[in-house]
Amino acid sequence: MRAVLQRVTAAEVRVAGEIRGQIGAGLVALIGVERGDSAEDAAWLAAKIAQLRIFADTAGKMNLAIGALGGGVLAISQFTLLADTRRGNRPSFEPAERPAAAREMFDAFVRELRQQGCPVATGVFGADMQVQLTNDGPVTICLDSRHR
Repeated sequence: MRAVLQRVTAAEVRVAGEIRGQIGAGLVALIGVERGDSAEDAAWLAAKIAQLRIFADTAGKMNLAIGALGGGVLAISQFTLLADTRRGNRPSFEPAERPAAAREMFDAFVRELRQQGCPVATGVFGADMQVQLTNDGPVTICLDSRHR
């Protein structure tokens, strides 16, 4: 599984103009599921995100995990993170998991993240979504469960 994390002061996701998920300070997590990803990948990624110390402590040093901040995660499924752009100018999405299996893995990731104690809001799997966020820092971190 791949994730692009953006530290935010606030974020929301809309589907057909309606807010479907929103958070205050925390993380926007764009999540891509690759063919062959397992429950182990979902658990590893959720634990890594919950424990990642990328929030400022009182000295202004990135030393706190999201739980210490009391922040939330806005998790958005995004198969385009698996784009293969090695040939030509049109991306191939062959590495991305098929929709039914990807949805199952995304849902497993969200459950694992909640079990880690993180409040999680989500968009709508497979929908055309508009994500609005205010970057904090900006701080952007990329994770891949296959490169632990």
